[in-house]
Amino acid sequence: MSSPAERYAAARRRAAQASEFPALDEFALQVGFDLDDFQRESCQALERGSGVLVCAPTGAGKTVVGEFAVHLALRGTPAPPAADGPAPARRKCFYTTPIKALSNQKYHDLVERYGAAQVGLLTGDNAINGDAPVVVMTTEVLRNMLYAGSATLDGLAYVVMDEVHYLADRFRGGVWEEVIIHLPASVTLVSLSATVSNAEEFADWLVTVRGETAVVVSEHRPVPLWQHMLVGKRMFDLFHDADAARKHDVHPELLRYTRDTLRRLEVGDGRGGGAGWGRRGPRWRGPLRPDIVDRLDREGLLPAILFIFSRAGCDAAVQQCLAAGLRLTSPEERAEIRRVVESRVTAIPGEDLSVLGYWEWLDGLERGLAAHHAGMLPAFKEVVEELFVRGLVKAVFATETLALGINMPARCVVLERLVKYNGEAHVDLTPGEYTQLTGRAGRRGIDVEGHAVVVWSPETDPRHVAGLASTRTYPLRSSFRPSYNMAVNLVGSVGVEPARALLESSFAQFQADRSVVGLARQVQRNTETVEAYAVEAECHHGDFDEYFGLRVAIADRERSLARQGQHQRRAQAVTALERLRVGDVIRIPSGRRAGLAVVLDPATGGFGEPRPLVLTQDRWAGRVTPADFTTPAEVLARIRVPKHFNHRSPAARRDLAAQVSGTGLDRRGSRRSRGRGTGEDHRLTLLRDELRRHPCHACPDREEHARWAERRRRLERDTEELRQRVAGRTGSLARTFDRIVALLTAKGYLTADGTVTDAGRMLGRIWSEADLLVAECLRAGVWDGLAPAELAAAVSVVVFEARRDTDERASLPRGAVADAVDETLKLWSGIEAEEAARGLAVTREPDLGFAWPIYRWARGEALAKVLASGHQVDGEMPAGDFVRWARQVVDLLGQLADSGGASTELRATARQAIAAVNRGVLAYHATA
Repeated sequence: MSSPAERYAAARRRAAQASEFPALDEFALQVGFDLDDFQRESCQALERGSGVLVCAPTGAGKTVVGEFAVHLALRGTPAPPAADGPAPARRKCFYTTPIKALSNQKYHDLVERYGAAQVGLLTGDNAINGDAPVVVMTTEVLRNMLYAGSATLDGLAYVVMDEVHYLADRFRGGVWEEVIIHLPASVTLVSLSATVSNAEEFADWLVTVRGETAVVVSEHRPVPLWQHMLVGKRMFDLFHDADAARKHDVHPELLRYTRDTLRRLEVGDGRGGGAGWGRRGPRWRGPLRPDIVDRLDREGLLPAILFIFSRAGCDAAVQQCLAAGLRLTSPEERAEIRRVVESRVTAIPGEDLSVLGYWEWLDGLERGLAAHHAGMLPAFKEVVEELFVRGLVKAVFATETLALGINMPARCVVLERLVKYNGEAHVDLTPGEYTQLTGRAGRRGIDVEGHAVVVWSPETDPRHVAGLASTRTYPLRSSFRPSYNMAVNLVGSVGVEPARALLESSFAQFQADRSVVGLARQVQRNTETVEAYAVEAECHHGDFDEYFGLRVAIADRERSLARQGQHQRRAQAVTALERLRVGDVIRIPSGRRAGLAVVLDPATGGFGEPRPLVLTQDRWAGRVTPADFTTPAEVLARIRVPKHFNHRSPAARRDLAAQVSGTGLDRRGSRRSRGRGTGEDHRLTLLRDELRRHPCHACPDREEHARWAERRRRLERDTEELRQRVAGRTGSLARTFDRIVALLTAKGYLTADGTVTDAGRMLGRIWSEADLLVAECLRAGVWDGLAPAELAAAVSVVVFEARRDTDERASLPRGAVADAVDETLKLWSGIEAEEAARGLAVTREPDLGFAWPIYRWARGEALAKVLASGHQVDGEMPAGDFVRWARQVVDLLGQLADSGGASTELRATARQAIAAVNRGVLAYHATA
């Protein structure tokens, strides 16, 4: 805390600066609290006319700087000296955010301050007062405006890019760079970011593309954050004091206790309140979730967010707390919760509410408990957010998506694990992710301090947690790459060569070029080291380079033979799987599904390698691939499979699996194929003979020489890779752009002289990850003649992407939908082949998993039936996923309805399909 004298001096300084920054002085009076130093410094830079990059922790108050840009825009230019002169000019400010929820939240905040007439909102779902002087929007909306040359951009003076660090997002990050590059030079950019370690590098790039940009970095948290670890029933401080935290020194008592606990687990003596022996050794039973919440309640640490990196885990946690009889609310709070909930769900049909688990959800809310994840209905999530912010819900079990965007702080944050599933594998949390999650702890103006608690398990090292909590290295890496839509828009607006220059001014190219300097230095150092290794490898018996070359050739030949054997075995496995018929009993030789299995559906008529559907004797049903077979699948017996066998029925699986086990083949092994020698074996023998005859083979120091020669060879290979990276990074985006332009020219979207054709203009209005595939479908008339529900199902395959790989291809409505999807797959296959041939990233394969749900929904079927038809690994499709993907289908249908490349009939059908989809829970979401 500063002394009275220091506060007085600071007030004097601010008073002296008031005349220099009159707009800031006005703004400071309006906000009603003293601005922090970083906020004041950022606002002063803005009032001087400079752009600004603000990097500060979550909850530090970065958005105040964005709100000052709004104030400057509404304030207008200074009035002329003459009293009868014109009124100050009104300027515009766009406030962009990465997600719709954050846009909605910011819109309501600004409306509350400036009034509904001054503020507008533009997202994929909402368009409110779009001509207002201040408009809140998602970043994609602004990108689309820039390409379309929208008149809404007239008078634009400021653009606030909230959460600008999203440009590192591998799926959507490129949009931020597109906006930054294409904004008119007259626009002042306000970039708000989480704390990143390369803020100066990012600011240097902003200076090159936007002009003067001040960079303001603050690592200070307004509310101090204390780190803890919960071990069983005991809570420990992670650090003894602030000095220990700076040095990453874990509290000695915590280290002693966790080591003692691990030692007890290893000896398996069953002590320690949860240690014991399982079938595979000792196991640890950590504190139960209801006990954790109860502990937080008793210690005054609620409201709390408990992060569980699993949707099912979040829902289960609420049920566990309910089953334990946990209640965190008073009767008055329960009455208010029910009032809020009932007022917010009135638009959702009653029959849908029961399908969505409304009563169980309401029971949890009334007890102060809730889950929050992407699988929930958006309306339910919004209610949870409102009740939590109002202090009515005390404990929220959430996935990491809650840490992004919306303002939902807590007094305490709990991390159940430090590992999460990233869509491909289970990976450790990064320091940046840990800070983002725990940054929610500590409500400014409410809490004196925030608390972060990590639940200990035997796999959790307190020193690792200390590193996560103390590390401040979060580099911002560009994910920008040219797309087909971007290419035609750029070429259409500025021409081919200027478009290449624009791409070369991206942050991605800026980082690549900077990295080249370091790579070139490394190449030089490696070259000098290679020369030193060559001296060490010299041999007085003869030419050791020649001798070592023979050793390398022998090793290469041995690897080649091994690969040939693998290819031969795989080809045999493919052939064997293609010959299987329904009822064949085979043996899966290894892996999780090892054992006997019966074929339910042969591998015919599919795409790529054969993937027959089988049922194992352990009752698992799914598709197998050649990779599951180390030896060719051999038919051991045949059994009868019922004609209409339903492999999703547990009873049917049990009965048929019993027949498989009853064949008596359990202990019988299959014949193993034996590899045969090839002509290559003779060549290998000759090389070995030549090696033994070489003079250097007799050198007593040959292995020492060989070690130096191997180091030299390895370093030469690494150095050549570095040289290729240097060459590849210089102008890499421009080369990718050239390849895209060549493909678009070959397909008729651009002419040879770089003119955009009618087809190209149509492509330029398609905003989709599969933009070129959508355009090809329109040109080929793939979706013409479909009914509204059929069109919704057909277009869904180019937007939907399953969360996890499924074992089998989803089924489709028969007839027109199946035909349209087949044509779409053929077009995709052609695009993929051309992309691969030109060295471009390939367009993602269409995913059929959402076709049935959206088809049934558009036909008016009940929500329960629709969700049950979702192609999911773990049962029916979550309501939140259904709404999100349905909104994306509606978005693409809207593009078709407005497309100049679609037929009049197709545009009309697209509008009918939108009306058919926007009902029930979708109607609520569209208007909420």
